[in-house]
Amino acid sequence: MNVSDVANLLDDLAPVELQESYDNVGLIIGLPTWEVTGTLLTLDCTEDVVAEAIRKKCNLIVAHHPILFKGLKSLTGANYVERTILLALKNDIAIYAIHTNLDNILSGVNQEIGKRIGLKNLNILSPKSNTLSKLQTYVPTSHLEEVRNALFTAGAGHIGDYDECSYSSEGTGTFKANESTNPFVGTKGKRHSEAEVKLEMIFTNHIAPKVIKALRESHPYEEVAYDIIPITNTNQCIGSGMYGEFENSITESELLNRLSDIFNVKSIRHTKLLNKPVKRVAFCGGSGSFLLSKAKAIIADVFITGDFKYHEFFDADQKILIIDIGHFESEQFTPNLLHQYLANKNVTFAVLLSEVKTNPVHYFIQ
Repeated sequence: MNVSDVANLLDDLAPVELQESYDNVGLIIGLPTWEVTGTLLTLDCTEDVVAEAIRKKCNLIVAHHPILFKGLKSLTGANYVERTILLALKNDIAIYAIHTNLDNILSGVNQEIGKRIGLKNLNILSPKSNTLSKLQTYVPTSHLEEVRNALFTAGAGHIGDYDECSYSSEGTGTFKANESTNPFVGTKGKRHSEAEVKLEMIFTNHIAPKVIKALRESHPYEEVAYDIIPITNTNQCIGSGMYGEFENSITESELLNRLSDIFNVKSIRHTKLLNKPVKRVAFCGGSGSFLLSKAKAIIADVFITGDFKYHEFFDADQKILIIDIGHFESEQFTPNLLHQYLANKNVTFAVLLSEVKTNPVHYFIQ
């Protein structure tokens, strides 16, 4: 397998089109044609991680955080970003980033956090809008199932936990073929009426090319009539943060102890305890303070994330308990998620978890 094969597998999990506008995901360094000898999974790509990849004969590093966020005007080794890139290039090591696109999917970073905390009924905290479209097309009755199945295979008709969702209604289509055509049915130069079915189904915008290709290849007509209609509905499978519930309420102190054990955090910042039972928990891996209002809106008892600023803690307003477990700490199991995914794909190379602890933040506890 080459680098592009692995990139395609990762894109199937978390399409690059789902990244935030400020992000930089996908293949950052290296050539798609390189044969993969081994893959090293990490939260951050640093010089030490590249050195580890060299030792372990891995020529592909898959990192959650992109090593490049901004354009480089020079590459002289002046800082850790440039040194990391130079070391990777010298040793023919590719670097791939899978960041906010992995944050924004239902089965991504946040689901991994929720499962480890022990939460049930996990849902996206802030679902995104304008990620869906509806396909409408007209198919002769004889080819309805062939076209419908091709569209399902391309990924259309997926709504939440349901697959193969479609709607069809019968009608009559008319057309007149000119002399340069080769019509599937009817006679050139004469209007033809055909029993047809109007077929409708929803799909996520990033798979539009696949859906249209599947439609054209499976449809019997020379000229396929179809409409792509943008939908503004929120997509419950794509968005920021998550929330879930404990099967039975626990105390705030029990939650803090649980978080300390699971995420190996010896010092946790939080707002004043409210002395209330904890049932509903909202959370976001990484920097999630922008979602506090969403956590309040769903009446969560607690909001867990990282990188809360001093003044933002006041926004809890004694209505919710804010718990900051740290950016690295909250996302540290992301490589494990990727390892499990790739291991299930029967890849032809070793998939290893990095042993380098890349957290740049250290704590002094007296």
